[in-house]
Amino acid sequence: MTTSRLEAFSDGVLAIIITIMVLELKTPEGHELHDLFDTTGNSLLTYLLSFVYVGIYWNNHHHMFQLVDRISGGVLWANLHLLFWLSLYPFTTRWMDESDFARTPVVVYGVNLLGAAVAYYVLQLLIFRAEGPDSKLHQAVGSDLKGKLSPVLYLLGIGLAFVSPVLAMVPFVVVALIWLVPDSRVERAIATG
Repeated sequence: MTTSRLEAFSDGVLAIIITIMVLELKTPEGHELHDLFDTTGNSLLTYLLSFVYVGIYWNNHHHMFQLVDRISGGVLWANLHLLFWLSLYPFTTRWMDESDFARTPVVVYGVNLLGAAVAYYVLQLLIFRAEGPDSKLHQAVGSDLKGKLSPVLYLLGIGLAFVSPVLAMVPFVVVALIWLVPDSRVERAIATG
């Protein structure tokens, strides 16, 4: 089976996720810049962080499937598993925002980020299995230091939420910053065909 339907479906789901998140932002009552901050508070910042995460997953998903020639039923289910975790972003983002970064919503947000990272890893593993030992993706990803570091930082953030929920956001932002730059190994593999 080719990847085109899986990619199209995933693109549509990710577009809907971003749309839902932006619709959660409140429109300011006034017409001044301070009205924006008074109305949205941290909403704009939490939206931005979650938007960046969805963008990172979309970008990496796109790059990943440029190196995939065939998929299996397991890959389809693993992709749905990833989309499940990503579809929770609007909910966990809003809950965290509306609670003013209370402990439980921040922990749940961190678990959501961790769940998506684990789901992405499982998707990669199933692609490796479907493509066999000569998988172009497996050769390009290699040891995947960023992929291994991210869950550790998510767990650190979840743990920090029990000390200071606002401080817990730091590892979550760090992971987003780490992933903003596309993986050059994958880009080189795509370029070399």
